[in-house]
Amino acid sequence: MTALGKLVRTTAFKLSLAYLTVFALFAAFLLGYFAWNTRRLITEQITETVNAEITGLAEQYRLAGIRRLVLIVDSRSRRPGSSLYLVTTANGEGLAGNIGSLDPGVMERSGWSETEYRRLDETGAAISAEHRALVRIFQLPGGFRLLVGRDLEERERLRDIVAAAGKWSIAVVVVLGLAGGFFITRRVLKRVDAMTATTQTIMTGDLTGRLPVAGTGDELDRLADNLNTMLERIEALMRGLKEVSDNIAHDLKTPLTRLRNRAEAALRTGADET
Repeated sequence: MTALGKLVRTTAFKLSLAYLTVFALFAAFLLGYFAWNTRRLITEQITETVNAEITGLAEQYRLAGIRRLVLIVDSRSRRPGSSLYLVTTANGEGLAGNIGSLDPGVMERSGWSETEYRRLDETGAAISAEHRALVRIFQLPGGFRLLVGRDLEERERLRDIVAAAGKWSIAVVVVLGLAGGFFITRRVLKRVDAMTATTQTIMTGDLTGRLPVAGTGDELDRLADNLNTMLERIEALMRGLKEVSDNIAHDLKTPLTRLRNRAEAALRTGADET
């Protein structure tokens, strides 16, 4: 088995991989929540601003009529920025605004919509460029329709930034996590290999061997301390057993010698009688 395969099969590496997976999922969840919450806040700001503008423009229409409303919308439409305006008659004829085209049917529905649009001042290649906007259509008395909205380019740009940051962040987390997993696994595997070598020496009969202790006080050190204590007791028992065996052999040496001598003498005596 290769060194890499040995590392990958260890419990330490599997645990590191599991922690890395959980952390990567957690980081992705946080980025997703941040992107969703930011998108929600931007949308809320747009809706609040648009609602305030529609309230003011509707009040101008109520006080001074359609001519006053057209003048105000035309003035605001000329300002640079992401604001969108459009005033139409009941049959859809544009009276003022900075929108050249919308998705079909948008002006027929009152309320909020997300739609693609094109500005009046776009020319050439810009005409084919896709723009999205969040708009509100408000029906005025007399059948006139008022559209106020905001371009969503900022929101979409923020989404792209967060998505790109999320991809790079998760990639960095995975790379660093794998590197850290390999580093930690190699340290643990080195200590385990040292313990394995010591146990193999002990199994050959050398009970003086002891498992190495790093001094960190971790679970491997506690295991090594317990095993070393057990080995010391086994070694002490083996020494005691050897001493008992030696004493028994010494105590039996003289009686056995006398018995052998008597047996030899009896055999000689029996041979002479025949």
